[in-house]
Amino acid sequence: MRIGYLTGEYPRATDTFIQREVAALRALDIDIQTFSVRKPDQSHAVGLEQKEERDRTLYLLPTNLLKILFAHLALLLRSPLRYFKALQLAGKTSQPGIKGALYQAFYFAEAGLLAAQVQRLSIQHLHNHLANSSCTVAMLAAKLGGFTFSFTLHGPHIFFEPHRWRLDEKIKQALFVSCISHFCRSQAMLFAPIETWDKMPIIHCGVEPDLFAPTQNLTEQVKLLYVGRLAAMKGLPILLKSLVQLKEAHPNLQLTVVGDGEERTSLEASVQQLGLQSMVEFVGYQSQSSVRQYLQQTDIFVLPSFAEGVPVVLMEAMATQVPVIATRIAGISELVEEGQSGYLVPPSDTEALREKIEVLIKNSDMRLQMGKVGRKKIEEAFNVHNEAKKIKQTLVSLLHDKVQNPSSGLVSSGLLVDP
Repeated sequence: MRIGYLTGEYPRATDTFIQREVAALRALDIDIQTFSVRKPDQSHAVGLEQKEERDRTLYLLPTNLLKILFAHLALLLRSPLRYFKALQLAGKTSQPGIKGALYQAFYFAEAGLLAAQVQRLSIQHLHNHLANSSCTVAMLAAKLGGFTFSFTLHGPHIFFEPHRWRLDEKIKQALFVSCISHFCRSQAMLFAPIETWDKMPIIHCGVEPDLFAPTQNLTEQVKLLYVGRLAAMKGLPILLKSLVQLKEAHPNLQLTVVGDGEERTSLEASVQQLGLQSMVEFVGYQSQSSVRQYLQQTDIFVLPSFAEGVPVVLMEAMATQVPVIATRIAGISELVEEGQSGYLVPPSDTEALREKIEVLIKNSDMRLQMGKVGRKKIEEAFNVHNEAKKIKQTLVSLLHDKVQNPSSGLVSSGLLVDP
């Protein structure tokens, strides 16, 4: 089985869940060729995993007009009817206005390049992560090239603009849609025809538990950890305000911030203004192995975000037996069990966040027990190898059905993985 995997930028330091999924599928003897619309900048090459994936990924951009013309001409001559149906689909799913039409023209051009490469490499099926622009390219490429495509639906951003990105049409066109949580699938159902609901299995993002040894951090100084993009929407200003309230009672409390992003400068300035210089350290993007080392030295993992899907960094913390504090949004409650593996607080509630941090600071036995519960949850429901098997089972069943019944249209729901 030869499968293509597409994202807009790959491999990014923030998308380790895609890299793990690809590696797990390769371990199941699926030949995966990774594609990306463009190459991420060098700041994302933080570890050996990213560097190796950069070397084996095929990038659509940069390119030249001649390559685009040759790819599209070959597709047109091979199947004029298919080509014009793809052109019709591009027009149907274009964003409104002149700017929207221009962007759609770019996506259609990129789709021709991708379809030509998929055909040249005899790839049977194309899978895409994230449902925005790269998914548009994948959908149009599949129509141009006459092969099937699917995508993993994450959220939350796609649910802010579902009509702009024609989520309804993408779900209809896809062979299947992998949803990362029940919450994610329910949101997709708001925009998808009822007859497509059965082709949306729940397949979690996951981690490899064996890579995360249980933490042995037994020092008296309690350490907090945040891992993620440095953006206000991640709730870091709320976390900093809670530290101000905790500073007097717990002067030795430490927060390490792993990650980078557009708000780093302003967040570092806030740390100075709030007088938290001795408590907060920004360390930038880190490799997967370095993140695991930081987790080993952590007592409490905090993610006060306003918008998430099911964060993989929470899975990593729980796999390390670190109790977590996160916000009660989206699919997080499907991962974190309130009062069992951590705490869920209302988003933007500084006082609730402070209170739960203080509860765990004062109770090391509770931290230990919560950590054990969290580790068990990851082993049972968010193991990347088990989730990769679900993807393989889905692919084998649906692609076999397409080969046996090429004109059957939508496959029956009985072939999908039981969520």
